[in-house]
Amino acid sequence: MLLLLQFVVLTVSFTCGGSFPSYRYDGLDDEPSAFDYDRAAAEELHMSNASACERCAPELCPPARGCRAGLVRDSCGCCLECGNLEGQPCDPGDRNVHHGLCGEGLACESDGGTQEPVCACAAQQPLCGSDGRTYMNLCRYKEAAFSKPGLASSQGPCRTVPIIKVPPRNLVNVTGSSAVFLCEVFAFPMALVEWRKEGKEDILPGDDPHISVQSRGGPQKYELSSWLQIEDATRVDSGTYRCIAKNSLGNVSSTVVLGILPPDEMSAYLEESMKESMGYDPIRDYDGDYY
Repeated sequence: MLLLLQFVVLTVSFTCGGSFPSYRYDGLDDEPSAFDYDRAAAEELHMSNASACERCAPELCPPARGCRAGLVRDSCGCCLECGNLEGQPCDPGDRNVHHGLCGEGLACESDGGTQEPVCACAAQQPLCGSDGRTYMNLCRYKEAAFSKPGLASSQGPCRTVPIIKVPPRNLVNVTGSSAVFLCEVFAFPMALVEWRKEGKEDILPGDDPHISVQSRGGPQKYELSSWLQIEDATRVDSGTYRCIAKNSLGNVSSTVVLGILPPDEMSAYLEESMKESMGYDPIRDYDGDYY
């Protein structure tokens, strides 16, 4: 009996006095708050990607289809994928990190500012396609040729009558203000642009000191931008104006309407325009009692 009692006492003493095992995880400091979870996650992701790249099996790569800019290597340098097109964001150098690599004939370029680098075509000479369209560089031609089998090209733009790419837009303004109209034209051979006001034979600006016309090349090759400006406009200046572009192959024109109103009429016009833009309905929006 005495021996049994001593065994029970020793057992209870060992159980109460003992401590639980202390588990310690690698990478954890004594203070849990000191653990850098972001860094650990990044390292784990890096190791996972590195491991995936080590298991590269080219014969298991999915086929890359519909690649208008050709093929490039993926981030592991293992499989082929579609290269980025002109104007798309890209990764500089020869490593696919985030945006991807530029396709054939394209270079990843930056303007030196805060904007991300984008793919730009290395060959900027225009080409005339057998479809009669002018492609402003080799990369745009290749994109078109991808979806148009048999498309051929020749050096230089296609000879064409002028095309008004940006026509002038109608304008309503108050007396004493300025009115400016823009007309952008593409043509080869280059076009000559002139402005006229309907009802008058003279080519603007004529001898009118408050009207001026300016033209310059661009914004693209074989394009011409022309502006008509009317300063201190009066109601007499209201009417229809025409931008006329011509070359040795023909001519094309685009009309625009200018309305010049006194202040009171201008206020009423703006109010009416605001109602129309907001979908105003006098019956639906009547603020009264309904019976």
